[in-house]
Amino acid sequence: MPRAGGVWASVPPESTQQAVGYPSLFLLVMLGSLVPVVPTGALVSSAAVVALHHTAPYSLLFVFLVSSCAAFLGDVGLYWLGRRGSHSRNGSRWLSRLRDRAAPERLEPARRQLHRHGVLVLVLSRLVPAGRIPVMLACLLSAMPLRRFVRGDIPACLAWAATYQLIGVLSGSLFSEPWQGVAMAVGLAVVISAAPAGWRRFGPAGRGGAHGG
Repeated sequence: MPRAGGVWASVPPESTQQAVGYPSLFLLVMLGSLVPVVPTGALVSSAAVVALHHTAPYSLLFVFLVSSCAAFLGDVGLYWLGRRGSHSRNGSRWLSRLRDRAAPERLEPARRQLHRHGVLVLVLSRLVPAGRIPVMLACLLSAMPLRRFVRGDIPACLAWAATYQLIGVLSGSLFSEPWQGVAMAVGLAVVISAAPAGWRRFGPAGRGGAHGG
């Protein structure tokens, strides 16, 4: 009978890293979908860089599946809490937080696009920086059933995970060291996420408002 120490010694360190890394990625992405302050895109891109430099088979596939499932569960949970907002005091706090994070100038266009194109807008909302919350709020205000939201959110989360994983793969392929690819992937993901806020503040409309004040 093999000794316990021999068994553990035969386990590759990479397997141990994955056993810790995948659950951590899942929890962080799901948390970031529920509480939109965690840079989930940067997490997925970083995980893709690490998976690219590992020799374990299917690492990139696992990153994609874990990320998309976590994003989906987080979206559905947030939408469910938002729907409770009109029926309970605790739920109203979640709905109020969604309203606070949705830029007013993006909410009305989101409602118009949702009226014209239905749940297809959910797919684009996940790909457009800062587009998810206004569209989700528009779905809530239009009383979209949870089942219909789920049908649109599944392809949205798949497309989102594939996009940010591609950013990680491209970044990781440029460098021999994983940390260099991670740094580039995180930088790109943060720039993409922050672009809408920067445009609102420093773009023509923002400068015009500042000068007018």
